[in-house]
Amino acid sequence: MKNEQLTKEERVTRVHIDDLHFEHQQWVREVRFFKDELEFFRRRLEDIASRYTSMEVMKELEKFQNQLYIQGNAMDQLIHDVNEHEHFLAKYAEENPVAVDRVLFEDHGPLRARIDTNRAIVDDFKQDYLRFLVRWM
Repeated sequence: MKNEQLTKEERVTRVHIDDLHFEHQQWVREVRFFKDELEFFRRRLEDIASRYTSMEVMKELEKFQNQLYIQGNAMDQLIHDVNEHEHFLAKYAEENPVAVDRVLFEDHGPLRARIDTNRAIVDDFKQDYLRFLVRWM
């Protein structure tokens, strides 16, 4: 019952700056790893393109090339947004060096949701992509 009496602002999770910073670093490393994988996947598409010329293969290949392009851009934006939040925290810490270790910040739930969505998209892509490779490599 007590939780129902809390206002929306009171229900917002508060997190220490060090925890946010750690999570930011982890996310950026993860997304950069995914971006590196995209480059590997792109090179495998080039291998297939050099072996096959049928419209069926080219159509699927183009679909994956488009997905790689879109995902790469989305990951760049995600890294940018994580870094932007990190800069906000760094500026706050710089302006409030004494109090920063006692301040709790609003949890970055929407950003975490985007990271989770990115993971799901990458996983789905990999499954489709690997089926494609098995078929044509």
